[in-house]
Amino acid sequence: MDQLIKKEAIEAIIKTDHHDPFQILGMHETEYKKKPTVVVRAFLPDSIKAEVVDVVNGETFAMNRLHDAGFYEGIITSRKQVFAYRLKSHYPNGASAEFYDSYCFLPTIGETDRYLFNEGNHHQIYEKLGAHIRFFDYADSKLGGISFGVWAPNAKRVSVVGDFNGWDGRRHVMRSLGNSGIWEIFIPGLQTGQNYKFEIKMQSGVLIEKADPYAFYAEVRPKTASKIYDLSGYEWKDESWLHNRAGKDWKREPVSIFECHLGSFMRKLEEGNRFMTYRELAPLIVDYVKKLGYTHVELLPVTEHPLDMSWGYQVTGYFAPTSRFGSPKDFMYFVDYLHQENIGVILDWVPAHFPKDGHGLAQFDGTALYEHSDPRQGEHKDWATLIFNFGRNEVKNFLISSALFWFEKYHIDGIRVDAVASMLYLDYSRKAGEWVPNRYGGRENLEAIEFLKYLNSISQEKHPGIMTIAEESTAFAGVSKPCSEGGLGFTFKWNMGWMNDTLTYFQKDPIYRKYHHNNLTFPLIYAFHEHFIYVMSHDEVVHGKGNLINKMPGDFWQKFANLRLLFSMMWAMPGKKLLFQGTDFGQWNEWNSNQSLDWHLLEFDSHSGVQRLIAHLNHLYRTEPSLFQKDCDSSGFEWIDFQDGESSIISWVRKGDSHDDLTIYVANFTPVPRFGFRLGVPREGFYKEILNSDSEMYFGSNIGNFGGRWSEPQEWMYRSHSIVIDLPPLSLVGFKFSQ
Repeated sequence: MDQLIKKEAIEAIIKTDHHDPFQILGMHETEYKKKPTVVVRAFLPDSIKAEVVDVVNGETFAMNRLHDAGFYEGIITSRKQVFAYRLKSHYPNGASAEFYDSYCFLPTIGETDRYLFNEGNHHQIYEKLGAHIRFFDYADSKLGGISFGVWAPNAKRVSVVGDFNGWDGRRHVMRSLGNSGIWEIFIPGLQTGQNYKFEIKMQSGVLIEKADPYAFYAEVRPKTASKIYDLSGYEWKDESWLHNRAGKDWKREPVSIFECHLGSFMRKLEEGNRFMTYRELAPLIVDYVKKLGYTHVELLPVTEHPLDMSWGYQVTGYFAPTSRFGSPKDFMYFVDYLHQENIGVILDWVPAHFPKDGHGLAQFDGTALYEHSDPRQGEHKDWATLIFNFGRNEVKNFLISSALFWFEKYHIDGIRVDAVASMLYLDYSRKAGEWVPNRYGGRENLEAIEFLKYLNSISQEKHPGIMTIAEESTAFAGVSKPCSEGGLGFTFKWNMGWMNDTLTYFQKDPIYRKYHHNNLTFPLIYAFHEHFIYVMSHDEVVHGKGNLINKMPGDFWQKFANLRLLFSMMWAMPGKKLLFQGTDFGQWNEWNSNQSLDWHLLEFDSHSGVQRLIAHLNHLYRTEPSLFQKDCDSSGFEWIDFQDGESSIISWVRKGDSHDDLTIYVANFTPVPRFGFRLGVPREGFYKEILNSDSEMYFGSNIGNFGGRWSEPQEWMYRSHSIVIDLPPLSLVGFKFSQ
């Protein structure tokens, strides 16, 4: 039997050890007995016979079986040039199958793509790596299929396995593209919806299966395969929203964020407590958010994750909305629906760490590829997760393209970057000797800092009007300062210091609050060092901390009065706002991600009163320029009196751009009403009462000021004019100046 292939090459294919099987398999022009000819080779496990079929004229050519494992070679002496063909495989049960050969197609990932990726600057690498619909001109027709690409530079071999090839890693072995570390193959005839993974042979010969890091869709947990998906074809209807967003300077706009966990906002109790879908949730969330007047919804991570209890913060799919709630286009519908109702969508995004799940990024090609090999650099022991290697170009490219992907493909309005502090410091939550200093001997993670700067600058450059938000709990300087001025470039930073100081204060019995007055006033010392968002997030209502209402001291009435006071102060202070679901109606139970919020509580006046207050606060915030135009500017805030610790009362002024945009606020942190309380005011005129957290509408005692007060020319608190008001217990009252 004549053959042109060497035994060693056959063995390399059969053992799937060849780094580029395209050199051997497929159709090649060659010489046979010193004459030009064509040879076709195929590895078809489980077959007993194979043929080559000319696609154009149907002519069939027999192939020689050179190895019992299923290696075939067909020397076609009647042809001198390659031609369009299909393979026909015959099996022991009498069945046969005819199909196009993956090994006759050119690479779908070019040299420029590979160069930019290795350099770390391929912002749309998600269009190349992963699984994508492609069409080849083949035999005067368009031949469709799926191209697969994956980065695994230290693998001995990579194959695509799936329900289309019996999960057999011998059938679609990929080729290695030069020294890029990228493996690639095109498989004709595959359809969207089919499941796949990458089977990776480590240098040791051990086989592992990995989900696609760039997959757009995944099986519903606990299954872990990636799914072929076509993102194109959704007809967006949010052009007006995107056009208006591009011109926004969010530092000077009202930003009031409803933080939401889709898995527990609301469930279908009558259907076994099942998750609601993206399409089911969209109108429910819109109705709620519009009723309460929020401007944005921030979603706890919807990127694919294997464990419900992680709430999405242990991500395995950085390009895939979780399949728990539906398909990628269902999530597009969700975002589009909110945009059409003038509600922005912010995603929690987690570049700080990733889980160790076997199908995920950990030890992806048998080596520490996405993470550091040294556990002193590469592992978060507190969270049992791994840390990205921000010094590796391809890893940075993976994360940057992920962020840009959500802006580009899903029209997201912002990302809140989780756990930034853990990225900034090499010794984060580590003892001496458990971390490796940077090249200057310091504790700062220089590579992560540069990554964050690049993330913010490129995101805001490519998508004007979006916002990037840092969850950062340290005093690291310049988090929200522009990169051009030496900062990290975030639009906003969560004000964790205010949150901690304020909650510490509010948990004190009012009789002791005078000893902790500094907790109220200290945050204003640094209030304009960053562009802050005042937050009461999910982190404050889990892990045994109890919900906000349970942190409040006193009897039933006082707990609600304290909660209303907390929210009123939060909205009246300078800074953007964020509340987690359930806190805005005083849910008693600690947040449980496995069940719906306790919506039945809204049947009670105490809880519905809190909700009405939030709606009023958001209305004021969105309509009163003094409350948002200078949120991030010290000229928009002025103390009236912050020194009355003995009475636990503070008062301040908020200012807008216009000289007449002026509001004042007074907060009483004791259960003692203050009748006839004199307050210094900035100017002569009428002060209309626009806010009273003690109103009976909110379940308060309804001590008020009959619509407002005229100023008197009596000097008080170092001001030439003053007003006399009744200050309710455990409350905040606000007044708007008019002449």
